[in-house]
Amino acid sequence: MTWILHIDTALETAIVSLAADGKLVCEKQNTSQKDHASFIQPAIQQVLALAGISIQQLEAVAVVNGPGSYTGLRVGMASAKGLCYALNKPLIVIGSLEILAVNAIDQLIANTDSVFFCPMIDARRMEVFTAVYDNNMKEIVAPCAMELNETSFVNLLLKKNVYFFGDGASKWQQLCTHKRAHFMTIQNNTMIINALAYQRFISNTFANLTYSEPAYLKEFFSPKHS
Repeated sequence: MTWILHIDTALETAIVSLAADGKLVCEKQNTSQKDHASFIQPAIQQVLALAGISIQQLEAVAVVNGPGSYTGLRVGMASAKGLCYALNKPLIVIGSLEILAVNAIDQLIANTDSVFFCPMIDARRMEVFTAVYDNNMKEIVAPCAMELNETSFVNLLLKKNVYFFGDGASKWQQLCTHKRAHFMTIQNNTMIINALAYQRFISNTFANLTYSEPAYLKEFFSPKHS
């Protein structure tokens, strides 16, 4: 049985979960973003105890590498890499936009052959972190930071229906009136992370432990005071 620990501190809700052969066994969540750093280690001990396994039985550690909260991404990546170094286990990284898109494809009952999927994560002001995928998760637009305006995604909307979702989609909904733009609510689904991590494990798709960094997508900006 392949035990994989998953750490997701990219967004407002932090999740630490444990899966066996890609199937969720147990999880812990924290909804206070400022407490993500103090939440991780106790949560890891709790899910291991609930599953009745030791930390040495883990086969890999998976972490959501962003985009998302700068602080959340740093603490999640540091925790995952620390465990991998200590246990001599491989590191798996999964993008937060990818998770949202797979979740949307999984939830959409209608025929997905003629649509694009556009996850959006709030990046403050009128900016979002976003990407566009087809129904096979092929990148149509690579993950990026985007400042939204009335002409965003016009070329894509001329080609196909586009589903927008994620906590940044409401910004775009205020601007977009195109008939091919659709908005959907995505429920958090830890099973998606578990499944993606297991797929990477069985295909030996591991991250470079030394050089792996969070996918910030834009530089942290702090205004200087004179």
